[in-house]
Amino acid sequence: MSHTPHELREEFPEFVDRIHELKVSDAHFHRISEEYHTINRQIHRAEIGEDHLSSLDEEDLRKRRMLLKDEIYGLLKDD
Repeated sequence: MSHTPHELREEFPEFVDRIHELKVSDAHFHRISEEYHTINRQIHRAEIGEDHLSSLDEEDLRKRRMLLKDEIYGLLKDD
């Protein structure tokens, strides 16, 4: 499989350890990071032509990914 851009460890390289820590210790963080991962894969598969989405569906997924990324960042920077 080809490289999937926008993985959390690439988006937030300074928080790689914190991402792992929160995935293990925080159920909410684990859930939203898994949702982010799933949506990111769907977008990537559409981009490379493995799946076909309408432009509206793809736009909705991109918006949801952005909202999740913002929420994830908020949780990562909180101590």
